[in-house]
Amino acid sequence: MARSSVQLVEAIRQTARRLAKGDTYQWGHMGSCNCGHLAQTLTQYSKGQIHGAAMWRHGDWREQLRDYCPQSGLPLDQIIDQMLSFGLTTDDLTHLERLSHPQVVEALPEDKRYLKHNVRDDVVLYLNTWAAMLEEELLHNIKLNGIVTVQTMEFG
Repeated sequence: MARSSVQLVEAIRQTARRLAKGDTYQWGHMGSCNCGHLAQTLTQYSKGQIHGAAMWRHGDWREQLRDYCPQSGLPLDQIIDQMLSFGLTTDDLTHLERLSHPQVVEALPEDKRYLKHNVRDDVVLYLNTWAAMLEEELLHNIKLNGIVTVQTMEFG
């Protein structure tokens, strides 16, 4: 699972908010899909720039992540490098594209665990759940005055 940070939690939440407010969503477009939207937030590249970077090699995000090589110099690999610098892993991104990370799915309400990877509302739910998990991990590790550790926090 991703290395939790305030920046990553905020980026995931910002991505969810943009999607919830109706930003262009198209699962088959490398810049407007699940990973594409998070890439927009983290890199500040447009959906067109991300999609163009992906066209140097074939495949969707899952295939591109499988073939990812930090030394390739390919434009999408450079975008992936930037995303990983926020604490993400290639597994996180592969799961995001399919809304399939077992820990995130387990944290969903029982009646919402069968997400469709290409449905905007399901993507928003997944992103918000993932952000809450990462935020809870952050809060768990905060030490106040070097003595007290925050143990748990409920998220509504």
